[in-house]
Amino acid sequence: MIGVLVFPDFQLLDAAGPISAFEIAARFAEGAPAIRVLAVTAGPVRSSSGVEIVARGLKSASAITTLIVAGGEGVRQAAACEKTVGFVRAIARCGIRIASVCSGAYILAEAGLLDGRRATTHWQRTRHFLKTYPQVKLEPDRIFVRDGDVWTSAGISAGIDLSLAMIAEDYGDEIAQNTAKQLVLYHRRSGGQSQFSSLLELKAPNGRFGTLLAWARENLDAPLTVEDLAEQAGMSSRHFTRAFMAETGTTPSKAVERLRIEVARQRVQSSSEAIERVAQTTGFRDPERMRRAFIRAFGQPPQSLRRAARAG
Repeated sequence: MIGVLVFPDFQLLDAAGPISAFEIAARFAEGAPAIRVLAVTAGPVRSSSGVEIVARGLKSASAITTLIVAGGEGVRQAAACEKTVGFVRAIARCGIRIASVCSGAYILAEAGLLDGRRATTHWQRTRHFLKTYPQVKLEPDRIFVRDGDVWTSAGISAGIDLSLAMIAEDYGDEIAQNTAKQLVLYHRRSGGQSQFSSLLELKAPNGRFGTLLAWARENLDAPLTVEDLAEQAGMSSRHFTRAFMAETGTTPSKAVERLRIEVARQRVQSSSEAIERVAQTTGFRDPERMRRAFIRAFGQPPQSLRRAARAG
């Protein structure tokens, strides 16, 4: 049985996305588990949109094999609720697979389930989450992350990607692919895919270095040293570095690596181009250097991301 935990002001799609995915998978898989919505107080639970969903009490969770925790505007109050956190902690002690969608990761973290584990959440909550739970190995640029029996996903629609990965694990890739087709998804995204574009993220509101970053993205096969970037920006290297860090929050070299990783990932996942060729044309030069960068960013090498993309 799949249990979906909600609370007042939960995000409707955080719950409805996984519910729909598992419901459709049940059409293709014999003996697929039932789905049950759970809440501290049984009865109608109002989402942040105003739409209500009828939930059962926590005592109805005795038969569940997977618990999916929704996120949403009310997550901080839910994470402060002793009954909610205690329930999640007790479920974990039973060895049951647990997942969170979007900011539902706050509830898992409050229950201590993410201590020392890799996890992710909605990119917009990254800074607050890191400050509140520094013991969590947060990977803010992941669609979803699995660390043992604990799964976490990024914002809202990423809960469907997480659910499809669980469906693939439970019933095989064919059923997961059929489910994705039924959901009219272009393909099933692997957890290593980025939540958003590095180029967009690095652009500050005033767009001072937007043109420069766009130029860098189109010239990744060049060395793109700090001196190269500073010259393109018409600034001294020292002044450029200070200004760039103040505006983007990262160093020029790290920004270039992020752009290289993003473009290389897209080409690895969407083409059959040789890994060595991708490394050469995106500025990594050495495939081993690109492999190490991928492992730092996505937790897996380029070949694994390509296999996952093809399976999806």
